[in-house]
Order: sequence, then structure tokens, then C-alpha cells
Amino acid sequence: MSLAKIPLAGVIGSPIAHSKSPQIHGHWLKTLGLQGAYIPLHVEPEDLRQVLEAMPKMGFIGANVTIPHKEAVIEIADIITDRAAMIGAVNTITFRADGKIQGDNTDGYGFIENLKAGAPDWVPGNGPACVFGAGGAARAVISSLLDAGVPEILLANRTRVRAERLRSVFGNRVTVYDWSQAGTMVSHAGLVVNTTSLGMIGKSELRAPLDGLRADTVVTDLVYAPLKTTLLATAEAAGCVTVDGLGMLLHQAVPGFERWFGARPTVDHETRLAALR
Repeated sequence: MSLAKIPLAGVIGSPIAHSKSPQIHGHWLKTLGLQGAYIPLHVEPEDLRQVLEAMPKMGFIGANVTIPHKEAVIEIADIITDRAAMIGAVNTITFRADGKIQGDNTDGYGFIENLKAGAPDWVPGNGPACVFGAGGAARAVISSLLDAGVPEILLANRTRVRAERLRSVFGNRVTVYDWSQAGTMVSHAGLVVNTTSLGMIGKSELRAPLDGLRADTVVTDLVYAPLKTTLLATAEAAGCVTVDGLGMLLHQAVPGFERWFGARPTVDHETRLAALR
């Protein structure tokens, strides 16, 4: 009698011990009563290609990818989705039955779903979105906001040339501001998004003028350690609706889990608690 293989998935990064993904996927496997396992995998950059090529032989059906491998997977995967190509990074891999490695990016999806859940009254067409940062996360956020119908992105990065580079990718719906002009930028926005690591535990604070915040502005921070960053506390004090970054991590995990394990999980209070254990 042959026994079915237990499907495996995991998260690849360096370092990886801090990742919440095993707790999230483990919670869903348990609550949905599914066979499977989700494993953290510490992989150095020089070993990435060899590891990805070996994983299907070990029973892996997919994996999430985090720092520093998101861009490198673009060169290794056989198939890249349009949104991963636009963002220039992969965070979700599927090992297909035909032997091909498919790379996707669900960060933008996760961002928008978190925003909808945390600020249900936010309307994309109601004004520009102000974005801090010009890295890979910013690309995912800007792409998803433009797709959702936001009319204009107001973008500031401490190194202006990186922001200008994003403007060249996304076109004239992106307006670049100097970091010192952030107060003016914020005052024009219906949504403010921090995509940088500033404000994270162990990092510097987001030191940008926020005096332009209005009570009808929605403010969200991709940082989720701490859950309430200084930016969110400042926005809350100004009467803004605030959305923490943990939900983005949870929602971006949904498409991969469904693809690999065949059931769509629900992001709920219990999922948040599982991630915070």
C-alpha cells in the first residue's frame, strides 16, 4: 500500500528565525484539519538556486520568500507572474507538476486587503496616497494602489534618486517630494503609508513632518513590530483612522496557502493571535 506524501511548504530567508509565517500557516493547517507542514528555511544567497531546485524532490509544493532573496528569485524562476515582474520581486513560489518554478508576488494583494479590513470606509478615488519609502515594499504598495484606482501617488524617500526611479517605472501618476517636504505632502493625502523599516524595533524612528495630518486621513504602517508605531500613535492622536501592518502579513499569505494546500483560509482574530504568539 502506497501512502500519499505529506505536502510541504516553507519560508526561505536569511535570517529566518524571526518569521511569523510558520505560526500563521501552522494555525491554518490545524484549524482547517489539513495534512501538511510549513517550515522555516535559513538559506544563504549563494545556495538559493541549489535549494530551490532540490525542494520539489523533498516534497515541497511551494514556499514564501523573504529578505534577501525576493529579487534573486526573479532570475531563477521559470515563470514569473505579471505583478511579480512589475514589482521586481517574488514572495510566493509554487513548484508546479510540470517541474517548473513559478514566482508570484502577493504583497500588494495583502496590503489592499488589510486596508479594506482596517479602514472599510476608505475610498481609493477620494484623493492622493502619500507613500514613504522607495524599496521593494513601496513598489508593491504603489502598484496595488494604482490598480485600485488611487488617482495619484505622492512619494518621498530619504534618497530622492530612488523615488525618481520609481516614478520612471509607474509614470506621471507618481509625484516625487523631497523628504523635507513631507508635511506638505501629507496635507494633500487621503491615505498615508509607511513602507520603510523606520519605526521598527531596533531601527530609527520615522522622522518626517506629520503636522499636515487631517482627521479624515487614513494612516497605515507596514511595520508590525511594534504593532502601534510612533507614526500610528501620532496619527491616532490627530483623529485619523489607523491600520497596523500585521494584517498585510496575514493577507499576503492567503493566496499561497490556498494554492499549495487546496483550501482558502480566513484571516480573523484567531489568526492574529497565532501570529503574535
